[in-house]
Amino acid sequence: MTAAPARARPFAQVDVFTATPYLGNPLAVVLDGTGLSAEAMQAFANWTNLSETTFLLPPSPEAAAQGADYRVRIFTPGDELPFAGHPTLGSCHAWLEAGGVPQAAGTIVQECAKGLVKLKRDGTRLAFAAPSLQRSTPDAALIARVAAALGLQAEQILAAQWLNNGPTWLGLLLDSMDTVLGLQPDAAALKDLVPGVGVAGMETAPAAPDLIVRSNREARAFIHPDGARDAGASPADDDTPSVEVRFFAPDIGVLEDPVTGSFNASLAQWLIADGVAPARYVAAQGTCLGRAGRVWIEQDATGQVWVGGNSVTCMEGKVTL
Repeated sequence: MTAAPARARPFAQVDVFTATPYLGNPLAVVLDGTGLSAEAMQAFANWTNLSETTFLLPPSPEAAAQGADYRVRIFTPGDELPFAGHPTLGSCHAWLEAGGVPQAAGTIVQECAKGLVKLKRDGTRLAFAAPSLQRSTPDAALIARVAAALGLQAEQILAAQWLNNGPTWLGLLLDSMDTVLGLQPDAAALKDLVPGVGVAGMETAPAAPDLIVRSNREARAFIHPDGARDAGASPADDDTPSVEVRFFAPDIGVLEDPVTGSFNASLAQWLIADGVAPARYVAAQGTCLGRAGRVWIEQDATGQVWVGGNSVTCMEGKVTL
């Protein structure tokens, strides 16, 4: 089949999880991806050399009937993802700025390979509903190899889980925020071990040093005896982080991601469900890259976890594809 002639398409580059340009995670958004092959999309995503590039399309008839406002395809430099967090927020931001009007006032519905994802406005921020999570305990031998590649000692890892909310990542809960910030991963050693590994450390580490070998549901750090959440948790309008996050994925061409929405979503679902984190907190990511990403996490009364962040458009124009 002969490829369609290239044409000018509307394009934006959006900085996500920040209100200040150039301090978050950049996203390339092609606002009209109609007629492009997956190969053309992948080639352009490789050229942008950003952690993700998205292409917006009309929703499928089936998804539109269920309320979908647009469809998005998400590419890293080396692969297509079924879902990702910062592309979800950034694509929605760009779609709205370009004049997109949702079917239902106050709610935007995105179609992606994972399914339908709801978004809402949270003050000045957009927030997406974390997709359903599947998780399991990783093999101890794999954890040991990943720890070595990250330069960690066994006692610095408090818990580990496989986290799947579309993409599958390995999540590690470390003993402190300082441990997270001090990591100097060996990219060559880490490559091919896991698709991606995210690490998190808390302002106040969980008290149980043997958390990794116990049922995670026994952990109750941040919970008072009467069941109340810790009053020191970050409120929704305060960007002071109580969790520090880093994410490494050399296997898909991303040595360290500035801010990773999909991992923060699955991390929050894991830690909140196990009583390790409060129902509302702010996570920082990108610190070691000179960024200041902030991710707002909140579990609502129904148990749904929402992942929010600011976005700001840094570039607008046309791209020939």
